[in-house]
Amino acid sequence: MREEIIGDCRLILGDCREALSSLSVDHIITDPPFEKEAHTPVRRTQKSIRSGNADALSFDAITDDLRTFVPTWASERCGGWLLAFCQVEAVAAWRDEMEAAGLKYKRGMAWVKPDSSPQFNGQGPAQGYECMALAWAGKGISRWNAGGKRGVYTHNTNGQTRHGVHPTEKPLSLMCELVCDFTEPQSLVADPFMGSGTTGVACAVNGRRFVGTELDIEFFDIACRRIEAAYKQPRLFAEPVRKAVQEVLFD
Repeated sequence: MREEIIGDCRLILGDCREALSSLSVDHIITDPPFEKEAHTPVRRTQKSIRSGNADALSFDAITDDLRTFVPTWASERCGGWLLAFCQVEAVAAWRDEMEAAGLKYKRGMAWVKPDSSPQFNGQGPAQGYECMALAWAGKGISRWNAGGKRGVYTHNTNGQTRHGVHPTEKPLSLMCELVCDFTEPQSLVADPFMGSGTTGVACAVNGRRFVGTELDIEFFDIACRRIEAAYKQPRLFAEPVRKAVQEVLFD
């Protein structure tokens, strides 16, 4: 395994099952590989749309072993949230694994993509959203920073901050909103499937610590460069200072 320490971020080139199994973290926010049917050349990704080629995803589909590992690890080593991106068809599978590991499953959430691609063959509606399975791994009641906010996040897939090499890269604005909603400043956020490092960048610009693993050396090197660059830039996505609230008027 290879490790890089950049600011408050620890990046590991290797298998999450080997690198993270004994590590304790505060929260897990991750984008695991898709289901098997999404890894065929028929599935259109942003990369294939730009290139005009029917490229299959360059990494393997999620396995039952990996889907079991993450919630099990969370139940043993995570003190807060487990949030995993997934296809809508896989929300139930993630829920089952989360509950089997003893986590408190909350619900499926949605990332709405206003600029998502249309259904090019015209044979049905396009997929304009992606889901997230959410569970609480900590003790006691769950806690987050967004009050009664709905679990629907609307962000364009493409934007000025998109790096573009990773085929399933999430927009930085989305990951910053999730990081600020579900984690606290200086908490340790883990991403077992780091990809090109967008969750790490979101943590870097919002004052969170981060640990991520990635198997692909190209994506790992990109993540290192992006997170290093993030520490050199103004904190454009930093969460606003929250107003002080007087909890008690009288003793």
